[in-house]
Amino acid sequence: MKRRELKNKDTEIYHLLKKEKKRREKGLELIPSENHTHPAVLSPLSSILSDKYAEGYPGKRYYGGNGVIDRIEDLCIERAKKLFRVEHVNVQPYSGSPANHAVYFALLSPGETVMGMNLQTGGHLTHGSKVNFSGKHYKPVSYGVSRKTGKIDYDEVKRIAKKEKPKLIFAGTTAYPRKLNFKKFKEIANSVGAYLCVDIAHIAGLVAGGAHPSPAMHADVITTTTHKTLRGPRGGMIMVTKKGTKKDKDLPSKIDRAVFPGIQGGPHENTIAGIAVCLKEASQKSFTGYAKDVVENGKHLAKELKKRGFKLVSGGTDNHLMVIDLRDKNISGREAQKLLDRAGITVNMNTVPFDPNPPGNPSGIRLGTPAITTRGMKKKEVEKIAEFINRVLEKREEKEVKKVEKEVKTLCRRFPIPK
Repeated sequence: MKRRELKNKDTEIYHLLKKEKKRREKGLELIPSENHTHPAVLSPLSSILSDKYAEGYPGKRYYGGNGVIDRIEDLCIERAKKLFRVEHVNVQPYSGSPANHAVYFALLSPGETVMGMNLQTGGHLTHGSKVNFSGKHYKPVSYGVSRKTGKIDYDEVKRIAKKEKPKLIFAGTTAYPRKLNFKKFKEIANSVGAYLCVDIAHIAGLVAGGAHPSPAMHADVITTTTHKTLRGPRGGMIMVTKKGTKKDKDLPSKIDRAVFPGIQGGPHENTIAGIAVCLKEASQKSFTGYAKDVVENGKHLAKELKKRGFKLVSGGTDNHLMVIDLRDKNISGREAQKLLDRAGITVNMNTVPFDPNPPGNPSGIRLGTPAITTRGMKKKEVEKIAEFINRVLEKREEKEVKKVEKEVKTLCRRFPIPK
């Protein structure tokens, strides 16, 4: 019914949506921050909930008619608290960047020092990048990875923290293929009297499914998106691990005030309902199996790529993603992305640590296994995918690209996107 209504109202958007649906069905989605969201999760997004204003929080709204909305948001909060084993959750951030923005607003004053992983070695824009609000309104200092190992050197992180004395430390990444040692980060934060915020946007689903250690015992605050490995709609959450720490008993209310009225107005309750559905899905036993398979597929893909002569940043992966350093292949990340895209394989160009090239034309590509795992693919299929990538990037001939594209479509037909 909804499709027919859209077709009648706007045929251009209707047909573009059909094209995008077809692209996803026929291709391999290997961007690690993307996934295939279940229709049950997507359903509330286009529901009547998108019509309702609900400024404020459950029981304390500035608009009437929010009785049902309060129940939906409360349900979402309780599911998040139980799944991630935390004491307080704000589910209103519009996405991950606003969630991180709210943490700054709650815990820092403009000009105070924040420490995070630098963008080039796998950090996020909101962790102190100079082109972002976090680097413009606050004093950013950064840590990176060892040139030798491609991994975080925690002694170096401690040295920088002791020297710079940040008030807030971010532990979190967008392109780091190894587990984070949350205990060490907390020890470093404690040694300089800093708050520790762990951004689990990429690994939230792995944490929920028990395939990655949880930061709940170490972080003061946890931020996350709700899509990526968590397989929900595009939203965000902020979690406080305790109802008042020795350092700051008012932390939950500080976070809530920072989100609203600090940086946002009315929350998107249709998205919050979708988050609630995805959190219920993530609490099921089947999701634990999914999270485990994502990591196993990631490790196997890394192994198969290395077998075919590809150099991986840090030598492999512990999670859902990996970064291929293409400098010895005489091809840029941008060129590789375009070639693979034509073959029906979607990846994203990405910088590598100490990259001599600019971000707009970096030396690497980033890829991961959440979406192909959602389709039910396992090690056998992962081996085929590694071979597809190798053939496209080694031969770089249109004839071979078309041949791989045909084989990709055949593989995808065997593993349809769940409906």
